[in-house]
This record gives sequence, C-alpha cells and structure tokens, in this order.
Amino acid sequence: MKLWTSSTSPYARKVRIVLREKRIDCEEQNPVQVGLDLAQKNPLAKVPTLELDDGTLLFDSVVIVEYLEALAPSPRLIPESLLGRALVRRWEALADGIADAVVLAMLEGRRAPERRDPAVVERQHGKVRAALAQIETFLCAHGGLFSAEFSLADAAVLSALGYVELRAPELFSVPYPILQGYRAHFATRASVATTDPARNS
Repeated sequence: MKLWTSSTSPYARKVRIVLREKRIDCEEQNPVQVGLDLAQKNPLAKVPTLELDDGTLLFDSVVIVEYLEALAPSPRLIPESLLGRALVRRWEALADGIADAVVLAMLEGRRAPERRDPAVVERQHGKVRAALAQIETFLCAHGGLFSAEFSLADAAVLSALGYVELRAPELFSVPYPILQGYRAHFATRASVATTDPARNS
C-alpha cells in the first residue's frame, strides 16, 4: 500500500497515526516531492489518498481509517458498540471541523489585503476556540476522550491540535491547562511523536 500524504496535513496525520498504532506496513509519499499531480489519483487532489496494492484508491481520511480498522482489527481504535462507535466518531468530526476552520481562516488570511475579510477569519477562529473549550471541559470532567485505551478519538484530536499549533498558535494564547496536559501525556507516544508536523515539516 501507498499513502499519498504530507507532513503538515492533520487529516493525513490522523491516518498516519492509525497506521503506526496498527503496525500496518505502508509506504508514505508526498506527491509534491515526486512531482505527481495528485488529481491523477484523486479527482479532489487532496491528501490523504490511500493506494492499495491492486491500484484501488481510497479517500478521504474517514474512509481510509474505516478501511484500516477492518484490515487490522487489533488494536481496536473504533469501538464495536453502536454508542461507542458514535462517540469516537463524534470526536473525529469535531477534530476535522477544527482543522477545516483553521484551513479556511488561513486561506482568507492569504488573500490580497484589499480582498481580505477579517470577519471570516474571526468566525472560523471562533469555531476553533469553542471546540478547544469543549475538549478542555470534557477532559476536566472525564480525564480522557473515550477510554483509557488510545482510540481514533485521540488520533484525530491530537492531529487537529497539532495543526492549530502549527498554523494558528495564537489560538492557544488562552490557557487550556487540561488540554495541554493531555497533549503532553501523548507527546512521546511513538505514533504521535513521529508524525508531529512541528518536528517533521
């Protein structure tokens, strides 16, 4: 298998963490570095895109993670129970939403000054701040996102938090002590450390 990826994409990082947790052998390649027009593999031209050995192409990160969970059921990162599965997927949705908002704010900030709308940036950053506050509150009350075992919820949220730090670190100017403790707890976990964009970008 080959994963078309980048070192900074939070969506790709989520998949890369899952690959490492499940010890799945997969080549990782940045399409830009090899001069590949990713639209040849994925009409949306987005990472992550997973290319199977038979040439089958899978995208986006939610679909890829679902496939990897079935391919290597142990360790389980998505619960079997209906409610457990929904709760973990809920955290994944929140994490992807954080990343989406950061991307939209960043793109708006890159527009020519005369076309830039600060309200758009603030609206997207407001979504991120609300999500960070919710994670902080939940961690304070429950000590973890789902269970004591590492799950897709952790892979997704840690990827999103790393992206906030990379692209919009000012959003961490408000102290989130529980959230920062949660990040520090997993910072040395191999799957997290080896995919950290701050170290590998």
